Amino acid sequence: MRYLIRRLEFFLVTLWAALTLNFILPRLLPGGPEVALRTRFHGRISSATIKSLEVALGINNHDSLLQQYLAYLGNTLHGDFGVSLGFYPQHVSQVIMLALPWTLGLVGTATIIAFALGTLIGIMGAWRRGGILDSVLPPVFVVMSAFPYFWVGLLCILIFAVSLGWFPQAFGSSSELSSEFSWAYISDVLYHSILPAFTIVLTSIGGWILTMRNNMITTLAEDYIKMARAKGLSPARIMLQYAARNAILPNLVGFAMSLGFVISGALLVEIVFNYPGLGTFLLQAVNNQDFSLMQTLFLLITVAVLVAVMAADFLTAWLDPRTRERG
Repeated sequence: MRYLIRRLEFFLVTLWAALTLNFILPRLLPGGPEVALRTRFHGRISSATIKSLEVALGINNHDSLLQQYLAYLGNTLHGDFGVSLGFYPQHVSQVIMLALPWTLGLVGTATIIAFALGTLIGIMGAWRRGGILDSVLPPVFVVMSAFPYFWVGLLCILIFAVSLGWFPQAFGSSSELSSEFSWAYISDVLYHSILPAFTIVLTSIGGWILTMRNNMITTLAEDYIKMARAKGLSPARIMLQYAARNAILPNLVGFAMSLGFVISGALLVEIVFNYPGLGTFLLQAVNNQDFSLMQTLFLLITVAVLVAVMAADFLTAWLDPRTRERG
């Protein structure tokens, strides 16, 4: 219980620090939302209209910095993130909900697949060290992970979309289909997600394979593995329950971090495939100087990472009681 309380305290302090930093950083930049607003609409609308837009966007320079900070914390706790400048007059929460399902579906699924396959290949490769599986797959996938996301994505488009015509080149779905919840629409979305998901898996699986393989090799040299073999336990039980269960613990934090960064999306992959995810929206927010949307996306990424890491800590403590003793 004390371990859980300490981790929860760390989560709350880090969350407060992230909120504060998220409030301060935009105000350190030259100008601010009001400058971006006036620059964007200068000469096209009247000053009175700009003033009304500033009120709608929550821009108020008459309050002190402390008042603005307290108002920001209060609005954040109530889920009020303001109005988006780039997607005006939509609220930021509405804009995020347009892209969040696409990113979670694509990047989240691809990350889980890459972790599961990479962990399994790493376990099997280390267990049969020097075999065909260990000699071929890890080197190939590790080399593939060195290539940039966008390069692999462009190569996949060239081969599988342009040359072979097997998959669509871009977008999350066909424009002629309505976004109704139907099998035709779902299958079309899955069809459009194959290439970007394949790109993410292909460029990220190598790290999971290499890390798990090295952890397994180290664990297999431990005395309790030798003792399990001396007792005559089955190879499958030794590999999974004794070696893999302990070797996977260091990977859990990395997997949690990956799940947390799912919220940010695979930015370059989404841009290459023109996929309507949060990564694309983040780029648009930066280009449009949409401070409200940028702040909310950064906060969302931070909270997702913190929650994922805390979940990994709890899972590690459950799998390895020694962690609770050190905590």
